[in-house]
Amino acid sequence: MSNPDELLRIEGIGKTFPGVVALDGVDFDLRRGEVHVLLGENGAGKSTLIKMLSGAYRPDSGRIFAGGQAVRIHGAQDAERLGIATIYQEFNLVPDLTVAENIFLGRQPRRFGLIDRKRMEADAARLLDRVGIRVSPRARVRELGIARLQMVEIAKALNLEARVLIMDEPTAVLTSEEVEKLFQIVRRLREEGVGIIFITHHLEEIAALGDRVTVLRDGRSVGQVPASTPQNELVRLMVGRSIEQQYPRESAGPGAPLLSVSGLTRDGVFHNVGFEVRAGEVVGIAGLVGAGRTEVARAIFGADPYDAGTVEVAGRRLPRHDVNAATAAGIGLVPEDRKGQGLVLDASVQENLGLVTLRAASRVGWVDRRAQRTAAARIAGQLGVRMAGLGQHVRTLSGGNQQKVVIGKWLLADTKVLILDEPTRGIDVAAKVEIYQLINELTAAGQAVLMISSDLPEVLGMSDRVLVMNQGRIAGELPAHEATQDTVMALAVTATPMKEEVEAGRDD
Repeated sequence: MSNPDELLRIEGIGKTFPGVVALDGVDFDLRRGEVHVLLGENGAGKSTLIKMLSGAYRPDSGRIFAGGQAVRIHGAQDAERLGIATIYQEFNLVPDLTVAENIFLGRQPRRFGLIDRKRMEADAARLLDRVGIRVSPRARVRELGIARLQMVEIAKALNLEARVLIMDEPTAVLTSEEVEKLFQIVRRLREEGVGIIFITHHLEEIAALGDRVTVLRDGRSVGQVPASTPQNELVRLMVGRSIEQQYPRESAGPGAPLLSVSGLTRDGVFHNVGFEVRAGEVVGIAGLVGAGRTEVARAIFGADPYDAGTVEVAGRRLPRHDVNAATAAGIGLVPEDRKGQGLVLDASVQENLGLVTLRAASRVGWVDRRAQRTAAARIAGQLGVRMAGLGQHVRTLSGGNQQKVVIGKWLLADTKVLILDEPTRGIDVAAKVEIYQLINELTAAGQAVLMISSDLPEVLGMSDRVLVMNQGRIAGELPAHEATQDTVMALAVTATPMKEEVEAGRDD
């Protein structure tokens, strides 16, 4: 006898790709008015499962039930008809269309054969109000920030009258305030009877929002537990072992300065930024979103111009806005957008690992592919990249393994200073620890690491010193033993007067 509150049930689902068992007899169910968290390492099978529910993949075995009835989901239209809507990490919105046009894409209301824009915009306004954001239905989607794009996706799902809402890493790029607003919307939808499948790598979010947790490991469901389950037990279920130390920083002791930044200024973006990073040291940069952290990193790397100031590597001054010069001097950048800026997704693991060293591996116009393959195999093995082979497309790797490839290409380039911008965003707990151990290995070998992260415990746990940025300036510097969440946030949110204003005050 079926449960009247059951919206969705999966029994014994299996899916195999060439050389890989993605899902092996997975069971899962979702009830009306609950948040069911789907938890697991990158590559555990979460994405395959939700793509099956959204119609992108078809199962090789097992059954799917919706409302107690066995169903087959052969495409997006079948999922839509069953009331299943999915919000992926990469938003499915058309940038040049308006908010209203995106919400009603393919379902525009019509009058006398023409699109009824007045009704469409009025209905869109009601949906936007329901998810609690103030944005004009006529605004172009490309004008919106990440948080508002997330809400537009939810409004679009509500327009489909979704009874099941799948949210894949919805908080990965949101600030703490935006996360809380999203949680309020999710709780409101839960009260309205919507069933929500919630995927996250932030374990602290589970108890705050979830009702139940299903844990996947290596394509199998290894446990279903209450959302109140302690984090260390969730980690043990995910990885099959306990992780004793979440932030295993092993300080090597600082050596000579490798990176020296002085008076770095870009009008309206950052002002008079200066600091050093020494050999064997991890310097973290904390601050609120928009404080200028990423912009400073890109300027140091030569990707973006700046108006004044200097950047030196091991005492050698670098020219402005010259990535090749920065790379040749030994600076590497792992960008926050690894898919858009750090990888060529349709190229192989070997090709991506060799991107930085391609010129050095060339002789009179010919690339020494054997040497590149040998080097790629060595670094992939050193980093523990999980892959079918060096020829596998990077697009098909898990997030943690993609990040290892981005870092790996800089290891092959013999980098002296590695800038890590949000190095563990969207990566599971076990993969994070592997990245942290790699940071330890780099600094033990005498390299320097500059780490930018919005995850404050990560900054505090892995840094020898913490720089705090506020409104484009360095608001303060804290040694590791003085850096706490309170001291960092106090510097991050306290208003910092413009230099010109201070000087004007002195003149008065």
